[in-house]
Amino acid sequence: MRLPIQIMLFLLMTIGLTNLTAQQADSLLILDKLVQEALANNPKLHSYQTTYQAEQAKIPQAGTLPDPMIHFNVNNLPVQSFAFDEEPMTGKIIGIQQAVPFPGKLHLKENIARQSAQISGARYDESRNQLIRDIKVAYYDLYYVDKAILTTKKNQQLLRELVEIAETKYAVGSGLQQDVLKAQVELSLMHDRLINLEQKRQELEARINTLLNRPASQALGSPQVTDTATHSWDRQELEPMIRDQRPLIKAWQARQKQANREVALARKNYWPDLTFNVAYTQRDQLLNGMGGADFFSAGVSMNIPLYFWRKQRMDVQEKRLRQKRVDEHFVQIRNEIAAELDDVLSRLHKNAELLELYRTGVIPQAQQSLQSAINGYQTDKVDFLTLVNNQLTLFQLQLEYERILSNYQKNKAELQFISGGLNVNSQ
Repeated sequence: MRLPIQIMLFLLMTIGLTNLTAQQADSLLILDKLVQEALANNPKLHSYQTTYQAEQAKIPQAGTLPDPMIHFNVNNLPVQSFAFDEEPMTGKIIGIQQAVPFPGKLHLKENIARQSAQISGARYDESRNQLIRDIKVAYYDLYYVDKAILTTKKNQQLLRELVEIAETKYAVGSGLQQDVLKAQVELSLMHDRLINLEQKRQELEARINTLLNRPASQALGSPQVTDTATHSWDRQELEPMIRDQRPLIKAWQARQKQANREVALARKNYWPDLTFNVAYTQRDQLLNGMGGADFFSAGVSMNIPLYFWRKQRMDVQEKRLRQKRVDEHFVQIRNEIAAELDDVLSRLHKNAELLELYRTGVIPQAQQSLQSAINGYQTDKVDFLTLVNNQLTLFQLQLEYERILSNYQKNKAELQFISGGLNVNSQ
């Protein structure tokens, strides 16, 4: 029994296709627009920005003198009469005092606060780059899922037609029951896979909508990958770029400077802080006509670091240990970034090779194999199941190409994040 003309045409249409046909959707999902919307609306990113602004507001506070103290006193007021003109020592006092930290302390505190602001700013930039990466990764995952749904639906349509053919051949005695059963099983498996893919798409929609601060159930259009060109990157060129522009590196560099200044401030605490005060005493003239002269007084006081071996010395030791911990953690961060760079470059290289292999070798060969099977089936040299398997194989290879392309684009997004926002397409 010959293959019906509509099935033959359906098979022939797949010949010459390197990429799967784009899925029709209500709207096309543009990656750049998603990124801009996420940067404008993501609440977590806004919280980092608010923290950065709050840290900036701390800088002038840290470098400002403590508030002066003003006091009002009454001295030597007799309790029998509470009269101000009875005793010569009675007076009303108004005074002011100002604490002044030892020279250099306020400058160090202000620099420590400035480093905190720089750390918060770098964390904001790191979070921003991470958000861009997460949007891109989810976008390319959604792209692949849509391609998988499209491929599964194509396979379903083909198998429905082939089930009818197998049933017809079996009914007239020219086919085998196992062909019918096998086609029906494959059709059921594809239906199960389609259910899982639709659920995966809903999960990805919810993930993207959450990053955009949209309702989780809001429907999204279809992603599209227009740039399928592969690139190569030199690790030796990327390393200095990462050191110069990765926000995480900048954050830890600022933390090192902050730790150094904290040690310097702890050493300054060996020196006393000063408190200056001035006061004015007003006295009333006594009943006997004597007294009434006013007084002016001034003074300076200081704390004495008397217990320095238990307090200041231990404070310096604590800050030095914290400084060492920061240095060690920074080394670990740099090692982790280097390992991440090696990993992503390795995956990029592998996926670039696979893309080229599928474009120039695997898919064209599968298309030739399908064409040969169609020709052989027309001359009764190829059986029905061989033809079906060749067609399904081509569909799956085309889908595998889309999976590799999706992974390659995700690898580029990861490289852009690791490098601190580098435009990887320009390298």
